[in-house]
Amino acid sequence: MSADCLFCKIVAGEIPATVVHEGERTLAFRDIGPQASTHVLVVPREHHEDALALATDAPGLLDDLVTAAGEVAKSEGITESGYRLVFNTGPDAGRTVFHAHLHVLGGEQLGLFGRV
Repeated sequence: MSADCLFCKIVAGEIPATVVHEGERTLAFRDIGPQASTHVLVVPREHHEDALALATDAPGLLDDLVTAAGEVAKSEGITESGYRLVFNTGPDAGRTVFHAHLHVLGGEQLGLFGRV
């Protein structure tokens, strides 16, 4: 845990959040500034600064985040219509909380994102 980390404080129950899924190593809660009808953040319970640190330091935990994101999508009823999983890494990506977190976005038609 990091004493000054917003998401660590949410995990510890010091700051309220609308929790939608709990796992042994993960916690998922609604984003307070949603960018889609469904916008949930999935975070590891332990502190890792970003996705790269998470993958390097605890690769199995990265799997747990993606699995939890799938459970969130299922419980939110967006598995059939589709959803997007996003990690923002670094200031140019718009990241403001330096605790690895995976965005689950869906529930509506999302704009095109890059080229496939």
